[in-house]
Amino acid sequence: MRAMRRWSAWALTLAACCAAASAPAATVVSAAQVHTLDPAQPRAQALVFDDAGKILAVGTRADLLHLYPNAKHIDFGQATLVPGLIDAHAHVFELGINQLQADLTGTRSKAEALQRLREFARTLPAGQWLVGHGWDQNDWPDARFPEAADLDAEFPERPVWLQRIDGHAGWANGAAMRAAGRELGGDWQPDGGRIVRDATGRATGVFIDDAMALVERARPPLAPAAVEQALSLGMQAAVRHGLTGVHDAGVDLDTLRAYQRLGDRGQLPLRITAFAAGDGDALESLCRDGLYQHPSERLKMRTVKLYADGALGSRGAALLKDYSDERGNRGLLRMSPEAMARAIAKAKRCSVQVATHAIGDRGNREVLDLYAQALGDDAAGRDHRWRIEHAQILAPQDLPRLAALHAIASMQPTHATSDMPWAEDRLGPVRINGAYAWRQLRDSGARLALGSDFPVESVDPRLGLFAAATRTDAAGKPLGGWHPEEKLTAYEALRGFTLDAAYAGFAENDVGSLAVGKRADFVVFEQDPLAVEPQALRELTLLGTYVDGAPVWQRRASDR
Repeated sequence: MRAMRRWSAWALTLAACCAAASAPAATVVSAAQVHTLDPAQPRAQALVFDDAGKILAVGTRADLLHLYPNAKHIDFGQATLVPGLIDAHAHVFELGINQLQADLTGTRSKAEALQRLREFARTLPAGQWLVGHGWDQNDWPDARFPEAADLDAEFPERPVWLQRIDGHAGWANGAAMRAAGRELGGDWQPDGGRIVRDATGRATGVFIDDAMALVERARPPLAPAAVEQALSLGMQAAVRHGLTGVHDAGVDLDTLRAYQRLGDRGQLPLRITAFAAGDGDALESLCRDGLYQHPSERLKMRTVKLYADGALGSRGAALLKDYSDERGNRGLLRMSPEAMARAIAKAKRCSVQVATHAIGDRGNREVLDLYAQALGDDAAGRDHRWRIEHAQILAPQDLPRLAALHAIASMQPTHATSDMPWAEDRLGPVRINGAYAWRQLRDSGARLALGSDFPVESVDPRLGLFAAATRTDAAGKPLGGWHPEEKLTAYEALRGFTLDAAYAGFAENDVGSLAVGKRADFVVFEQDPLAVEPQALRELTLLGTYVDGAPVWQRRASDR
């Protein structure tokens, strides 16, 4: 056995030397610690990659510098390298376009939101729509939904349209509703959505889920250049926070074309795994033309995003029983089970991965039932990797079903720490035990792919690592964490943002860990995320983001 090990080591050295002699220009990067996330070699000091960004070897600093004596050497000193972080559920266009709109995120009252709108409106030409995002009535002293009348007092003529923080509700003024050009009186409701009405049937100005389209269709469309600008702004924000990949959860064909144009110009700084938006034109193109990958290998589409229900914050999540804080309301299904079944069957025929948004316990049960029906005996034998996006509230009997179906739980740790002040009010003391149940799902055998759902939450993945490991807010409250039995370890959280996110995107052979043959996508932290106390994860200092071995963002000395 010892002779075999000596022979293997000699053969590896010979192979590396031969590769070094014949390979194109190579670069060795070294640091105090390299966490590879590769089970075969979890820790190292250095890695070497060629000029195409493919990893040639991983090992000690001394060995790689000896084997590649002519390589360029970049030493990060006492810093730590980890694989590039991948956000498994986010919205790039929305993150970018929000930088061009009124930002109501973090407002603590309706009055503060109106003040921000007044300030932003001063920059707009007369008659132009005032569009914004980020309001959350749960953060205001009066936690009821706002109304059109609140906006009409300030903006009687200019149309105003404001998306809620979760993107599942919108707040319109009278001018925006008039522009919609549709009678909003009576008691009718659109499929998959809800118009909030007063006792007389009058629309109050809040539109939930698919009802939002009634107002959004009245807005002037964005020019293609504006779509590209929004995508570029979103991607730059992502790499600035250490992301080397994003699963963009819901992209129509026009947005995919904008991504393609950026890719053709070499303007994709990270890897985008785009999901076709619903049973629409993008899914039709996948069925007609096959799964898509851009020549740069930084853009692909092989997944369809469906919606089972809405969001908990706007009481649109579909529940098996009434909301604890609103009797008679059980949320809503955005797609009927019949429509979902047809879309899922189409995706299966076209070999397209299915990823379905499900928040409430009814929404999750509907998805699990439909997946089981569609997959049948293929659930265990076929590498389908179907996903449930959010998997936020599960009935006890449904928790083990994800593992049984080999379905991936695509979850967002910061949703729990954002929702914890009011989530139990919505669900009550019993149902809350199946909510944000990361530990229960992971221990059941389900794979967890982690993300943020930005811009619903911050784009910063350090906050996701922190939330997963602590289940507290920034101040460390509640002490010990909210439902601390559901915490993940720092390693499990990091794996959720790297190797498991890569697996969820059919990319684990290319990214997600640092191993020979994979892409040199990595981030550099000043501290070791697996050595610091969990409370320090949100304060990690990011030094650089690298894709294919090239820096796409680096911390300047002035930033320190």
